[in-house]
Amino acid sequence: MKRAAAKHLIERYYQQLTEGCGNEACTNEFCASCPSFHRVDNNAAAIKALDLYKINAKLCDPHPSKKGTSAAYLETSAKGARNNACSARGMNRTEEPPARDHFKDLNYLTEEKVYEILETCGEKEDYSPLIRVIGRVFSSADGLVQSFRKNKQHTKEELKSLQGKDEDKDEDEKEKAACSAAAMEEDSGASSSRLEASSVNKPGPDEVSVDVEAVRRVYSKLLANEKIEAAFLNALVYLSPNVECDLTYHNVYSRDPNYLNLFIIVMENSNLHSPEYLEIALPLFCKALSKLPLPAQAKLVRLWSRYSTGQIRRMTETFQQLITYKVISNEFNSRNLVNDDDAVVAATKCLKIVYYANVLGGDVDRDHNEEEDEEPIPESSELTLQELLGEERRNKKGPRVDPLETELGVKTIDCRKPLLPFEEFVNEPLNDVLEMDKDYTFFKVETENKFSFMTCPFILNAVTKNLGLYYDNRIRMYSERRITVLYSLVQGQQLNPYLRLKVRRDHIIDDALVRLEMIAMENPADLKKQLYVEFEGEQGVDEGGVSKEFFQLVVEELFNRDIGMFTYDETTKLCWLNPSSFETEGQFTLIGIVLGLAIYNNCILDVHFPMVVYRKLMGKKGTFRDLADSHPVLFQSLNELLEYEGSVEDDMMITFQISHTDLFGNPLMYDLRENGDKIPVTNENRKEFVALYAEYMLNKSVEKQFKAFRRGFHMVTSESPLKYLFRPEEIELLICGSRVRPFSLQSLAIHKNSY
Repeated sequence: MKRAAAKHLIERYYQQLTEGCGNEACTNEFCASCPSFHRVDNNAAAIKALDLYKINAKLCDPHPSKKGTSAAYLETSAKGARNNACSARGMNRTEEPPARDHFKDLNYLTEEKVYEILETCGEKEDYSPLIRVIGRVFSSADGLVQSFRKNKQHTKEELKSLQGKDEDKDEDEKEKAACSAAAMEEDSGASSSRLEASSVNKPGPDEVSVDVEAVRRVYSKLLANEKIEAAFLNALVYLSPNVECDLTYHNVYSRDPNYLNLFIIVMENSNLHSPEYLEIALPLFCKALSKLPLPAQAKLVRLWSRYSTGQIRRMTETFQQLITYKVISNEFNSRNLVNDDDAVVAATKCLKIVYYANVLGGDVDRDHNEEEDEEPIPESSELTLQELLGEERRNKKGPRVDPLETELGVKTIDCRKPLLPFEEFVNEPLNDVLEMDKDYTFFKVETENKFSFMTCPFILNAVTKNLGLYYDNRIRMYSERRITVLYSLVQGQQLNPYLRLKVRRDHIIDDALVRLEMIAMENPADLKKQLYVEFEGEQGVDEGGVSKEFFQLVVEELFNRDIGMFTYDETTKLCWLNPSSFETEGQFTLIGIVLGLAIYNNCILDVHFPMVVYRKLMGKKGTFRDLADSHPVLFQSLNELLEYEGSVEDDMMITFQISHTDLFGNPLMYDLRENGDKIPVTNENRKEFVALYAEYMLNKSVEKQFKAFRRGFHMVTSESPLKYLFRPEEIELLICGSRVRPFSLQSLAIHKNSY
């Protein structure tokens, strides 16, 4: 087909979309004369005409009443297109009709169009046209999706693709057609962007087609007017149920990824947290936002992670305020559960998206992960019996993982410093009314009808999480007890339903080590039974007090400086694994088991490790910044090395060979790199030197001891939701409580009259 003929057809489609064929009974859905046809403005019609030409859509013959004007119209429209195209080359454009005439046909907004309407309304001191436009656009999902699109220049190849590839090489006709298409695309604005997104240039995984900065500028202009703000509020009330329906039943996001634009635009409204929105509009919007599919949530997280701290805080406070408002304005109890409140649940799910944006936008370290144990923890010998009795072990495949974490490829433990402190995502009023026993049940059952706040652990404080962990541990203990009873009935053997330890006070480490090692090798499931300690030669029933005394004595013995399993820093009052210890790996495994049993049996221990130990237990290796807590003097020295402005090689004369002392004070040499004693540290390689030094001190030097320690810990906690619920700082609270700075009674004394 010749290009001139193609151009003629496009113009006929354009006329059909704007003027119609003249037949009032027309059934062509792409004809303006059809009764069911939805009117579009001229710019959108120009783009739609190109689209109809590409799919060879039905073209109406002019009705007899229109034949007299048809030829004249085609000639006029062709001339108009050429005039518009040439305006970019310096020719004058024909004046357009007054903007007010087009307000009733405006179905989407651009920044320029908003300013134009605002100026017109300001001149006449009548803002009702603007209010009507905002109400119409912001209450329509299609209109909002098309609004505030980014402007994008296209190459000639893309323009040729939009018009249909043609083999005609006539230069004059090609230039005219290209100019005409360019003019129509310039006038089309955001509608052109929608066509491109769906047919030519689909947005990438992190890209959105909405101009966020333009949206912010528009909001800053409009929200100062109270009447206009009311239009936003009413439109959101009307919009949200329709959006929720589209996402729930019509799978609209998979068909058009730009559907996400409407959520981005609405969330830029800085007044969402105001009281007017809290009652109806914001709960409805949160329900719609929570229906987004996982890929859409991940895309939103990636976009918001590039926002500033202030913007993340504004969105966080918006959802937190809704949760708090709903919690305070209702009386939640065991009969009226907060889990059944749709607004609170939806706001929590929305807050989860902001939480991961806060994590992803912070200081993230996806590397430096601890290697998994080479030898898997042995399975229980009761496994076959459990399957026989229908008691398959829960979470056999490991701890739960949040689907959004998997989609993003990032975990909370990867974030060293978030944009906002994690504490700002905790909602205390919600924690006060949450019935944790019911919530834990919903967490384990995983039904779609019941929501568990344990799936969003960031909103829970450490006390509430500990209560959830307590229920998990107790139910696990009862399950093991039940399995033991059933096993006894089947096998005819009398087994102990408890983890019974009988020890001598003067040989407590040897007795505990032998007994726990045997249990770990033969049947690790017994470690998950309730602990029952008995001291040889002493009468008494362990109701918890004897177990706590056992933990205290074991910790005092294992952390005794004379044994040398740990080093003690007088300045930080913290212990660290001794790389030169002569103790066996079994002793370090026992320490790990003891820490796990303490958590499992809800006991607090008098042990004080640097935070890097808990991070390593959660799967992250130690890095240079962890030295500040574990080895503060070394950290200060290495930091001064990094900040030194002179010549490191000439002034300091250090190499990639380091020295440290063993248990007896003898110096030991270690090469950070091969032939390290011959490689000087310079200004160029000092960062590598510092990283290798920290890697050796925190990981390689204690690798054997820590692997045994971690293995013992995981023997008890491998099936627990511990890693899912808690951050390293909170695990420290579970094991040893908060770090209390020492103080003297003298500092609290009140002196009077110099006495």
